[in-house]
Amino acid sequence: MARYTGPVCRICRRYGMKLFLKGQRCFGPKCAVERRRYPPGGRGQGRRKTSEFGLQLAEKQKLRSIYGVLEKQFRRHFEEAGRRPGMTGPTLLSILERRLDNVVYRLGFASSRKQARQVVRHGHIALNQRKTDIPSALVREGDVVSVIPKSRDNEYFSIVRAELTEKTVPRWLALDTEQLTSRVVALPAREDIDTSVNEQLVVEYYSR
Repeated sequence: MARYTGPVCRICRRYGMKLFLKGQRCFGPKCAVERRRYPPGGRGQGRRKTSEFGLQLAEKQKLRSIYGVLEKQFRRHFEEAGRRPGMTGPTLLSILERRLDNVVYRLGFASSRKQARQVVRHGHIALNQRKTDIPSALVREGDVVSVIPKSRDNEYFSIVRAELTEKTVPRWLALDTEQLTSRVVALPAREDIDTSVNEQLVVEYYSR
């Protein structure tokens, strides 16, 4: 299945909540969810009854949209979560949070996960002092994520550095705003993840 390239604001409206797919636009008055609080389409304002399967599918698709993961990748993450000790749902969220593109987004090096994926793909990010262009790489406790020295003084990251003073990062990440370097001080727990998704429904979807 190819990656979705249509208007992402339709996805937020479909699920009736902000998925923060559009960067700064999601925080302003132009946000589509704020302007039109009903699903897209001609029947968007009508009453719709959703089955149990529909609810499970919606949560799975919502989580995929938030992290920008294809179905094959998402299924692989789910299977990995199932093999690890503990509850599968929170473990799945932890794995998704540890993706390099998501870490770059959480650090404030990009305004959206889509933009973070581009930053990684273009070779601006190093993992443990080694440049990597793989957005799906998983960070571990103790890993260091940084902007490569060659890119730190370009125009884009100069703007990013100035804006980082107004942003907060998750407690499982320690950020040096001057050097644009961060260390993973712990693995993300469920309470550290602000994603508004019922992960148990995702587990039930794949357990059918």
